[in-house]
Amino acid sequence: MVNLTLVEGKDRGKIVVYALSTCGWCEKTKQFLQEQGLQYYYANVDLTSGDERKEIMEEIGRWNSRKSFPTIVVKDKIGIVGFNKESLLEAVE
Repeated sequence: MVNLTLVEGKDRGKIVVYALSTCGWCEKTKQFLQEQGLQYYYANVDLTSGDERKEIMEEIGRWNSRKSFPTIVVKDKIGIVGFNKESLLEAVE
């Protein structure tokens, strides 16, 4: 089971950010979502291990074959790779 951290905000559909704790673009993505006042979940993948990390990497692979960070999944329908303000805003409309 994957433990996701919730950041409170406006619920515009489930947003999950798969990030690394040391990734600047990941932090920019989370900061942007907060600035927009949006609720989202995140997991810092580098701080996980074992089965949890394996499960997260499999989920990331469904949306991003390169398994790079950040990978954002919106409403279990849209995968966004990298920090992209326009794609994020479009996906939550």
